[in-house]
Formats: sequence, C-alpha cells, structure tokens
Amino acid sequence: MSEQTTDQGADRPAATTSARPGEELTGHAGVLATAAARAHGVETMFTLSGAHVFPMYDAAVTADPPVRLLDVRHEQTAAFAAEATGKLTRVPGLAVLTAGPGVTNGVSAIAQAQFNGSPMVVVGGRAPQNRWGSGSLQELDQPPILAPVSKLARTLPTAAEVMGGMDEAFTLARSSHRGPVFVDVPMDEFFNSATGVVPAGGEQRGAAPDTDAIDRIAGLLAAARRPVVVLGTDVWADRAEEAALRFVEATGVPAITNGMGRGLVPGGHPLLVTKARGQALGGADLVVVVGTPLDFRLGYGVFGGKDGAPAAQVVHVADSPGQLSGHAELAASVSGDLTAVLDGLLGALERRGQTSYAAWVEGLQETVKAATERDRALLGAEADPVHPARIYGELVPRLADDAVVIGDGGDFVSFAGKFVEPQRPGGWLDPGPYGCLGAGLGAAIAARIARPSAQVVLLLGDGAAGFSLMDVDTLVRHDLPVVMVMGNNSAWGLEKGPMQMLYGYDVAADLAPRTAYDEVVKALGGAGETVTDPRQIGPALDRAFASNVPYLVNIITDVEAAYPRATFGI
Repeated sequence: MSEQTTDQGADRPAATTSARPGEELTGHAGVLATAAARAHGVETMFTLSGAHVFPMYDAAVTADPPVRLLDVRHEQTAAFAAEATGKLTRVPGLAVLTAGPGVTNGVSAIAQAQFNGSPMVVVGGRAPQNRWGSGSLQELDQPPILAPVSKLARTLPTAAEVMGGMDEAFTLARSSHRGPVFVDVPMDEFFNSATGVVPAGGEQRGAAPDTDAIDRIAGLLAAARRPVVVLGTDVWADRAEEAALRFVEATGVPAITNGMGRGLVPGGHPLLVTKARGQALGGADLVVVVGTPLDFRLGYGVFGGKDGAPAAQVVHVADSPGQLSGHAELAASVSGDLTAVLDGLLGALERRGQTSYAAWVEGLQETVKAATERDRALLGAEADPVHPARIYGELVPRLADDAVVIGDGGDFVSFAGKFVEPQRPGGWLDPGPYGCLGAGLGAAIAARIARPSAQVVLLLGDGAAGFSLMDVDTLVRHDLPVVMVMGNNSAWGLEKGPMQMLYGYDVAADLAPRTAYDEVVKALGGAGETVTDPRQIGPALDRAFASNVPYLVNIITDVEAAYPRATFGI
C-alpha cells in the first residue's frame, strides 16, 4: 500500500507535515489530521487497515519524514497500544480505527484510558456524509457510544474543520485531567482537500494550586504523628516524579505507591513501605493521597482503625478539581499542578520547622523487613506444580533498572504487584481500576517502540492471553522483541477461588490444562518453551532475554496457589 499511495501522490506536494507551526498547510483531510498529530509529538500511528481511514495512511507514508505506521491484528490492540504510549511517553498516543466495528472494537481500551487518565486520541472512520441515512457500509453514529468513556467525542464534519478539531482533541487529551478523546471524519470529507494552520502543540501545565489549602494540609502534616503519603499514576502523568521523591525524602513521610506511581520511590528505599501497607494505612493518623482516586484499591478512602487506632484524617490531592473525591470524608484537599502542590507543601512544612516521624517509620521498616524475610521462602519455593511466587523469585533479579514491566492477568499479576518494586518511575503498566484483560500485547508493542533499549517484560495470565495472543504476529512483523512470561494455571483463577468460597463449587472457571501457548507463539514466528520445573525458570528467562525475538516462557503453575486477596473490588 505504501508504494501505491506514494506513486499516486507524486503530483501533489510531498512532505505533507513539513509546515511549521503557524504556517498554512493545504492537503486532503488525512494530511491535515496527521500534521496536527505530529505537531503534538505523535511519532507512531496504531491502526488496522480500513478504507474509511486510507487518507491517514497516505499522509503517514508521504510525510517527510514518514510517520511510523504500526498495523495490528485486532483494533483493540491498536487502541491499547495508543493508551500505553500515552502512559509511557506522556504524549498522547494515536489510534486510527476504521468505521463501525473498527471503532467499537476499541471501546474497552478507550474506557481503560478514561479510568487511568491516559492521554490518547482516537480517530475513527465514518460512513460518507453524502450517503448518510441511506444505509452505506458500517453507517453508525459513533460519538454517542464513545461519549461516556472519553473527555470528548465528536464528528469533524468537513475537511476544513479537521486541523482545528485535531488540535483541540490533542490539547484536551493532554490537559489535566488527562484522558482519551475521540473524533471521526466522514469518508467523503476525509478525501477532500482543505487548508489549515499547523498548531503549536506543546505540554499543558496544570493550574496553580490554592496556597491556603496547601497551608492547611501542611498544618495537618505538622500535627500528625503517623502520616502516610500514597503516590499514584497522576504524579507520573503530571511530570511530578522529582517533586514527589523530593517531598518524601525531605519530610521523612513514609510512602506507598500504586499504578504508574510505582517507582517514584525506588524499590528498597527506606521510606517505601508498600510491604507494610496494612499496618501503614491501618495505623496512620493522617493519609495524604496524591494523584490517584479513593477507589476500591484504597478502601474507598477509609483509613486507620487498626489495633484500636482511631480513624485517620484523609487529604486528597489531585491534578484537577473533578478528580477530588466526592464520597470520602476529607480533612482537606487541593488540586492543581502536582509539582507545585508537592513543592508548596514541602516549603510550608519547612517554614513550620522540622517534624520527626522517626518512631513511626522505624516500626514500619521493621514490618517491611519481616515481610521481605517471609517472602523469601515463597520466592524460592520448590513446589510442584510451580508456585507463582517462584517465577518472581527468578525474574526480579534479572530485571534492569530501566525495565518496563507490563501486567495482563488476574492472580498472576497480583503476585507481581507484591514482589516487583520498580527502581524508576514510568516502568510499570497495569490495567488500573477498570481491570480490563487483553491490554498486554498492545502495551508491549508500545513499550518496545517508546523504550527501544530497555527490557520489555509482559506478564501474562493464560486467561488474559486468549484476548490478544494473535498480536504476537504484530511483534514479529515489526521486529519488536518482547519477553513474555506466562503463569499458566489452566483456569480463571481470580474467579475460581471466590466462586468456591461462595458456593462450594465453581463453573466456567477452568481452561484446557497445560495448553502449549509457546507453540502458538512459535507458529506466529516467535519462540518459546514450556517450563514445569521451578529450577528451570531462571535458565528459560535467560534464553528469553538473549533471544532478541518475541519469546514466551509458558510456566505451568499451581491453581491452588491463589493470591491472598484483601478486596474483590466491590
């Protein structure tokens, strides 16, 4: 297709995105849309071929330099790859989906981006405007479907409105609170020509926080004896990672991280107390939650009360007012640019004089030490079938500081959350509170492109693999080596145990035993092996990292070794 569209376009201006910001650009609507995307930092277009969006492909391959065109085997993978790109690079990812089922196949990924605050723009094809209402192929009014799971969903009805509409879409997607934006363009208008002004693009900073609110929170911190700070995804998304570590180290407040907040305080840091999470959140007198919602992962914002302790006061800090909790009882709250908030809090505390939480921190550190020692036995377990923890006992020492670790599964990935403590921020991807399986292959594609020199490790449950394993073909075709580590317990483990607990039996929870998913990967052009002996996990991982191809280590695990879950998310 690339050669054909290039030849057909030889008599029109090439270098379709070479115009500078502020200059006028003339071309078909695909040229204008691609120019706007590039102005906002887009380097890759994730897609699956569809005639409704051919102008976007033509613009990509005739641009100077070309925009990378990454085609997948299922539109969900294109959308998940765009979402992961937004997470990893903090520049909106771009998915281009053909009309009708192409768009609806991307809905779950768009919903995940909305829950996670991931910046992305999805461009949909749309049936031609000049045939609307007469029943042309895949005629569907798509924006009403996407509106509930996006910041904005709209049709750009004419070619002349595409440049400005795309600029608006990217600006909104990357503005606090970040999220997905959907636009579609009628097919006839996509092929029409128009003129537009190339936008400037650029990062959008959050609002200045209320200084009085910051001072109130500083007063609560100064009075507290057992404070905890929880650092979440939006701290990374808002580029406040340096301010977060500065705040923790300067104040001595112990920290727990979640989502893409993992790594903000490096694994092993004396103030990272995730392994003492129950004691920290249950015994705290003040919990300051920054950049993550007070949802089921954080007990809906109810802390304290452990071992007779009183309920903790709660402070919520968000990147925008709409993200502040409306259900939890808050002692204080503030929203705005998170670097400004964290540095403002630090400055206000320093003006009040030094406050020490040493005794509290020492108690938490003892719990962390004890938990680490208890974990040692599981991480080295010789059980047959393999205990899932043993996989992490072998994997974690092999992870480089810059590794990108992606979780796509239930119980198996829950174990990863317990044992994998990233050394740097921006290296952990999980589905977040939406809990959507099937995101892994798209995220792996995005990670390999965004971090070409880093290890990329995809942790797959055998159930989750069924959603997207075919896109190993995409990894192979585009020469994107990824190490895939599967915990294969031949079941939907996250459902099997709870159903047994409720009813004393389970149904619809078993998968075919010991399926050779590595043979599927080999058939698609990758490599892999099945492992049943815990002593062979390490050597298999070494072969995977050395292979420089998509490689699946399919490890048969014990279905009875369930993750000790404190919440089922309801």
